[in-house]
Amino acid sequence: MLGKRDHPGRSVAIRRLKLLTRRRFALGPDSPVMVAELKCGLPGCPPLETVIAFWTSPVNRHAFKVFKPLESVTHDDFPPRWMKSALIRDDGFDCC
Repeated sequence: MLGKRDHPGRSVAIRRLKLLTRRRFALGPDSPVMVAELKCGLPGCPPLETVIAFWTSPVNRHAFKVFKPLESVTHDDFPPRWMKSALIRDDGFDCC
């Protein structure tokens, strides 16, 4: 039996968010895209947040967070394409 985090709709949502990321930021089919849902136990944190990361080169990782469960994220939650260079990260995911 599948657990809540393993149900088929979750896989569909992850594929959808990867496709939205590729479209929003004009990424090629070989650019890695990662989508993860994280729990936060800190006071004031949303219970679940979605982290989306993508690479435009081996050294340029871009990342942003959406403070919603991954199945609730829509294209309206994505930063605009012109912010792509501002999303370059060289640290962990501790901050958005």
